[in-house]
Amino acid sequence: MKKVIFIISAIALMAMTPKVNAQNNSQDIVDIAVSVDDFSTLVTALKAADLVGALQGDGPFTVFAPVNAGFAKIDANTLNSLLMPENKEQLAAILTYHVVSGKVTATDVVNALEAGNGKAALTTLNGGTVTAVKKDGGIYLMDANGNYSKIAKTDVMASNGVIHIIEDVVMPQ
Repeated sequence: MKKVIFIISAIALMAMTPKVNAQNNSQDIVDIAVSVDDFSTLVTALKAADLVGALQGDGPFTVFAPVNAGFAKIDANTLNSLLMPENKEQLAAILTYHVVSGKVTATDVVNALEAGNGKAALTTLNGGTVTAVKKDGGIYLMDANGNYSKIAKTDVMASNGVIHIIEDVVMPQ
């Protein structure tokens, strides 16, 4: 019974989240990010970290993409500092902490959460770990510092992977 309730709540979460119009499988992850206004800060950061080419590669990749409001929660001076050329490596480490190798769909996450009693560890491209957690009727990412970001929209399919939209920036340790 718990399994049925969990699956129903996961489907309800997906149905209630805002739609992203860029669901064109011919577009890669970067093309989709560029086409969505709420990813403008992410796109700026990807350019500053010189990661655009990497995320246009074959993949597949799973990207947990923070919206502009998530970046806005970071102190403006800190964010501006991260965007400076001398901090490119640190910014790249933060951004690659939002990317997992392979195509991990919402169904894959739900199955992993069920198998892991409500938790599923995901290894990121920077070598760190984010943990998907079932909490408060939703699914969240917990970063290495114990901070949470709600997954607001899942399964935005791209030609080279999948994007899941998150509400906050997750940070490596």
